[in-house]
Amino acid sequence: MALAEGVRLVEEALAARVPVRGAVVSPALEATRRGEALERALVAAGVKVEHVDDRALAGLADTEHPQGIVAVVEPRDWSLDDIVLGPRAAVLVLDAVQDPGNVGTMLRTALALGAAGVVALPGTADLRNPKVIRGSMGACFRLPGVATDAEALAAWAGAQRAEVWITDAAAGAVPRAPRTAAILLVVGNEGAGVGELMAARASHRVGIPLAPGAESLNVAVAAGILLYEVLRAD
Repeated sequence: MALAEGVRLVEEALAARVPVRGAVVSPALEATRRGEALERALVAAGVKVEHVDDRALAGLADTEHPQGIVAVVEPRDWSLDDIVLGPRAAVLVLDAVQDPGNVGTMLRTALALGAAGVVALPGTADLRNPKVIRGSMGACFRLPGVATDAEALAAWAGAQRAEVWITDAAAGAVPRAPRTAAILLVVGNEGAGVGELMAARASHRVGIPLAPGAESLNVAVAAGILLYEVLRAD
């Protein structure tokens, strides 16, 4: 189970047919037509809705402005087999990316850019963390997000004949060359980078040339740039 707060996130859960196990709403939700429509949709879907005052709802919520609704949802339990790899597909792999806001942003970016899925290796923020779910803006309900270890991922990648590319600040840009293999693009911990297990399996290292004097980029920003480059490389 996980918490979804705010109108848009609960709307996304319903649209993606994620089971909503219950919802708590306050007068703040009913103050707008969109909020009223969402409450009607929840009731129509058979969701048990509890009414409380705005202060009680604020005590349940993790955000400062939950917009009058907190819902308990049951996101799909994705596996590696749910990630479908075509010859030019790309999967974003998060190797001990700890900040849940960054993880949520990367889920959202991966869905928007057409990635086949996201894989979270040990040390990465829980994909059901409320901040991850909020940061993903509902992408976690639609895009396969799998938590696994490096050994299982390597075995799956080998069976899929996918290449492992890791991000490295000292490496060159994504090559402009036709490719036929799927790519696992691995981004690492905000401070330590990609771990040894994934680095040892890499066939390519790619980076982002920065302007003089710039030391680094936020990991979510870097992941978005590199994933875009990988997916358009052909």
